[in-house]
Amino acid sequence: MHTDTSSASRLRHDPLVRGLGWASALLGVPQVVAPAGFARALGVGDAFRHRSATTAVGVRELAAATGLLGRPHPAWLWGRVGGDLMDLTMLTRALKNHDGRGLGRTVAATAAVTAITATDVYAAVTRTRRSTPMELTAATTVTQPPDEVYALWRDLERLPDFMAHLDEVRVTGPRTSHWRAGAPFGEAVEWDAETTQEVAGRLIAWRSVDGADIDNSGEVRFEPAPGGRGTEIRVTLRYDLPGGALGKAVARYFGEEPHQQLDDDLRRFKQIAETGEVVRSEGAPGGKRARGEFPQHPARPLTEDELKEALA
Repeated sequence: MHTDTSSASRLRHDPLVRGLGWASALLGVPQVVAPAGFARALGVGDAFRHRSATTAVGVRELAAATGLLGRPHPAWLWGRVGGDLMDLTMLTRALKNHDGRGLGRTVAATAAVTAITATDVYAAVTRTRRSTPMELTAATTVTQPPDEVYALWRDLERLPDFMAHLDEVRVTGPRTSHWRAGAPFGEAVEWDAETTQEVAGRLIAWRSVDGADIDNSGEVRFEPAPGGRGTEIRVTLRYDLPGGALGKAVARYFGEEPHQQLDDDLRRFKQIAETGEVVRSEGAPGGKRARGEFPQHPARPLTEDELKEALA
């Protein structure tokens, strides 16, 4: 109970949380009082279904305002995120079926909701104290002997060459290093790490030290592949994902799928170990720009629109 009380007190005096609460109030009142006018202002017309949807959104905004300004809790922030995603879905559908009248206003509204969504996601993730323990595993085979593969990975300052979300790794001592990485939604995290176990040519294990933005640990094992075909690399990562299960779900929605990231990192490491560089097509950007322009996601069937575009 004491923890809940202190958390509520902290959020009650948080400028961003209060700002979002007042934003919900300012948006909710006109949507409930004058839904037809608000719908016309968005450029979607004042048909019954538009008035009904606008009123429902307004009620939701007023509920969020009451919660954030009265009894603030991270759940209200995540509620705003969920509402934002619903709003984006409705606006996207409206754009797809638009008759052209007021199209500019609808486009502007979609852009504004996208910006608000980013702000709400940032607030929800950074104001949620709970975390979800994650364990990721991945493996690949490299056609190089274990000693060479181990030496390449052991050069910690080269890790950002193939780990797209790492910005920098700086060796600070015989068994210590400082890491800086990109996080979901454009944020950055930093931590100091120490090597906890090392067997030349076979194993590297590490963990973050106290004060890390994200507690993490992991290990990489290098084993001879069957038939002398190179080296099997097995990676295990453990860390606490901020924002709990909802934070994980939203991270996936925005293209920051942790399992896919690790698979992509290993694929790039394999290319560097075997060819000396990451293989890209001529049209693909390199470096950190690649992760922003082409966010990775797990394999999935093409949507109907993507299939039409591919066939065209």
